[in-house]
Amino acid sequence: MQHTDGIGTKGLYHWQKRTFDNAVMDALAMNLNDLAMVGAIPYAIQNHIVLPKDDHGAILDIVKNLADECRKRKIAMTGGETSIHSDLQGMDISITVSAFIKFPQKNQCRVGDVLIGLPSSGLHSNGVTKVRELFKKQYRKEFTEPTKVYIDEVLSVLAKHKVNGMMHITGGAFTKLKDILNNTNVIISYPKKWVPSIFHDIYTKGVPNKVMYSTFNCGIGFVLSIPKSEAYQVLRKLKKSFVIGKVVKGGGAVHITSAFNDREFVF
Repeated sequence: MQHTDGIGTKGLYHWQKRTFDNAVMDALAMNLNDLAMVGAIPYAIQNHIVLPKDDHGAILDIVKNLADECRKRKIAMTGGETSIHSDLQGMDISITVSAFIKFPQKNQCRVGDVLIGLPSSGLHSNGVTKVRELFKKQYRKEFTEPTKVYIDEVLSVLAKHKVNGMMHITGGAFTKLKDILNNTNVIISYPKKWVPSIFHDIYTKGVPNKVMYSTFNCGIGFVLSIPKSEAYQVLRKLKKSFVIGKVVKGGGAVHITSAFNDREFVF
């Protein structure tokens, strides 16, 4: 199978601050984390680097960082393209990853499952347009913090444990969970101490709960729906993970208690 994704409008910040190493990680993570959801192991990539001007230093830096990461992960770089778009404000790195599915998954939550959340490193690569709207020309280091890569952790769980459902919390954030619910509901609640400060700062700018949880990962980058009997062992394996909710009978609704003000709402 193949999967393609890029870094979106986060490329504006990466270009301005020349954080090309982090941009590479964003591009890789957006692809590898989605592949984790289908139990796939990557073996080759092709890249498309788009810049607003012909900057040889930037190109070399990007390619070097990408090659280094691929070498670590035993992924072959089989091709690539660099294009210059003079009317572009920022940059983009799009990657197509070839992979084979080792752990086929139905990917559907079941009643009685425990939801385990893997913490995010911050904003990841979604909600950046909203961030630009709220913060205007202000820059914070969190805006270029790279997306966390979950594929190694997820594949290690799939190799030993039963996983009924999985979701990479990206565009659409927690509304994405509706795709794996079918005739179930999920009830989600976790404390505000698990939410990075950048999300609290965004919330205080007047962003409603529903917008927060449908735009941003709010501290949770990946969700596993695990049979209750497996949960303890999975939590031991994923030492920095925690229980964020449960699966109950229902009709495909996501019930959340906000970590920002303890109010409940439903998607």
